[in-house]
Amino acid sequence: MSLAELSTRLRVFAAARDWEQFHTPKNLAMALSGEAGELLSLFQWLTPEQATRAMSDPDLAAKVEDEIADVFLYLTRLADVLGVDLVEVAHAKIDRNETRFPRIKDA
Repeated sequence: MSLAELSTRLRVFAAARDWEQFHTPKNLAMALSGEAGELLSLFQWLTPEQATRAMSDPDLAAKVEDEIADVFLYLTRLADVLGVDLVEVAHAKIDRNETRFPRIKDA
């Protein structure tokens, strides 16, 4: 499924539940922030080594996947509501970062 198809699926999902009235940019940004916080809370007290191995714990992995999905879905919905092409702006940001942060070695 493409990002455009996912956006359409989310739009239809929201419309079927009459949620468009709540899907304002402000509310979606707040929900996105909340979900990012929930993702952060899963790693908050882990050591760097434990965090690196998080996906090897089935219970934690399932929670991490759910929170990553929530962040992605809210970001996708926010971008759709605002008319932002996520892939286009991501490439533009990487282009700007390539200038801001020069290469120190060949990758």
